[in-house]
Amino acid sequence: MATGLLMLAMFTVCYTLLAKKLNNGILTAPILFIGFGYLMAMTGMMPLAEAEHLLHIVAELALIILLFLDAAQINLKALRKRHQWPFRMLLIGLPLAVLLGTAAAAPFMTTYPLIVAALAAALLAPTDAALGQAVVTNEAVPERVRRALTLESGLNDGLALPVILLFASLTAEVMHQDATNWLLFGAKQLVFGPLVGGVMGTIGGILFLAAKRRKMTSATIEGIGAIAMAGAAYLSAGMVDGNGFISAFIAGLCFGNVIKGQCAFIYEFTESEGQMLSWGAFFLIGLAVLPEALAHLDASSLAIILISLFVVRPLAVWISLSGTDAAPLTKLFFGWFGPRGLATALFALLIVDQIDHEIGEYLLNLAVNAVWISAVLHGVTAVPFARWYGARMSDQEGAAEMAAVPPMRPEDPADPA
Repeated sequence: MATGLLMLAMFTVCYTLLAKKLNNGILTAPILFIGFGYLMAMTGMMPLAEAEHLLHIVAELALIILLFLDAAQINLKALRKRHQWPFRMLLIGLPLAVLLGTAAAAPFMTTYPLIVAALAAALLAPTDAALGQAVVTNEAVPERVRRALTLESGLNDGLALPVILLFASLTAEVMHQDATNWLLFGAKQLVFGPLVGGVMGTIGGILFLAAKRRKMTSATIEGIGAIAMAGAAYLSAGMVDGNGFISAFIAGLCFGNVIKGQCAFIYEFTESEGQMLSWGAFFLIGLAVLPEALAHLDASSLAIILISLFVVRPLAVWISLSGTDAAPLTKLFFGWFGPRGLATALFALLIVDQIDHEIGEYLLNLAVNAVWISAVLHGVTAVPFARWYGARMSDQEGAAEMAAVPPMRPEDPADPA
């Protein structure tokens, strides 16, 4: 155990020394930490007995805090002006992804009821802000696009969770409740979660500003309070059957727009401790569940994952953005950069003990394989595709501006400047 922890510490140190160079290449932190976790599992340097339980805790904690901090950095005033893209991807694209994913997965899951295919599609629908960091922080990508991706990835996992829980209950009927009760539960999740988060984030922001004006606190202490607020929003929502992940995101959104950038710790934490949580979660995925998942990766599972990545989400996003001002290239960009990450793995872990053991293990292995495959494919393409896309959009905007300027007629006087 001690040797394994030492190796992990040394690996993390080495990564931090090369992080800037690596971030500009194709080897992202999720790829490296998943791979290192798998290596530790293969060498037996770290015990696996409690690793899965620890993964559940770390992944949930990372997801809560990163959702809060990512949302706190969204400019709500700017978002109100042009919010059509993320809302369409959430309200139209996400249900379409589940529907199309069910149709795509069903032919490969003929030994299971159709509801299992729907559950698999719902698990593969949410995207991960942590895996998309290389894109949403890349200034070559237009700000509106980055803002839309951040909002979508922040909200879609919370919106997908009630659907996943409903499909899980219909799969196994372990809760001994009818579908009406689960629909009511889903409605509570989507209503009470945002309400709790909005109230806590707004009041918290007001209190933070009041404390700053009176010099009753300091920057470091404010940061600790902000992180505690994320946890409080998550837990409070759960107490009233609201969705904790949505609550944490909305709390961060309201908090950040009340304090308006006056809490620098938010940005610092996202770049340091927040990243460590994310790295730890991906390391534990590679250590605790990846070896078993790889052993069960067959042609049908691989086909479901690849169709989800290359067909289902791009098609769902393209349809959801039809009729908007999104350029075709932007639709393709949105469709591709929907990496599956912590939410997919965490939600699979949440339901694995609630349904039939065979089905639960199958779905967990499918989800974990989707996470590492997505980490590799999206990690390899993130930086080069983002740069290429940013350059192409700049060229197109420049061409549009030139086309909007009428040509100078021969009789027009030359510009003396």
